[in-house]
Amino acid sequence: MTKKAKEINSIPEETSKKSAGVFQILLLWIFIPLLFVSAVLLILAKFADINVFDKAKEWTETLPFVSEKKEEDVGIGNLVLEERVVSLQAEIKEKEAELFNLQSDFDKSADEQDKLLIEQQRLIDEIARLTNEQDDTKKEFKSIITTYEQMSAKSVAPVITEMADTEAIRILASLKPDTLAAVLEKMAPEDAAKYTTLMTGEQ
Repeated sequence: MTKKAKEINSIPEETSKKSAGVFQILLLWIFIPLLFVSAVLLILAKFADINVFDKAKEWTETLPFVSEKKEEDVGIGNLVLEERVVSLQAEIKEKEAELFNLQSDFDKSADEQDKLLIEQQRLIDEIARLTNEQDDTKKEFKSIITTYEQMSAKSVAPVITEMADTEAIRILASLKPDTLAAVLEKMAPEDAAKYTTLMTGEQ
């Protein structure tokens, strides 16, 4: 009985020894050599200036499911870029419209400024013309006064009485005092009194 129990207990021990022996064989003959070979390859790649990680990335990209995912990412990236391009084109059109409006406003402002400059020049010319006419009128009036002063008082008196009061007073007021006194003396007393009163009121 004791011998059979020993035999039964020894079976699991043998099985565990066998399984431990298989693991040791796998470790010694497969994993350790693989690690050694990998280390040697990494060292050789380092000396050969080869980036193992870049190469691994290239190899993984050649796999079908990886390349499909990459194409999908590229498609999404292209879609985002297209949307960005459309947005930028719309923004460019908006800026062009703003620029066109600003240019139109500038052109209108320039036209208005040109019109104002033309009108200003017209007014300057008109003032110059009126000033010249005024100067000519003054010269003519002075010439008239000179003529009246050269005439005799007897000839001037009837001419003055035929004029409008405003023009007559203007001429009389411009005559020299001696000439004025002589002209009033040759007038009828009522006319002389009227012109004297008007000239006094003017002063």
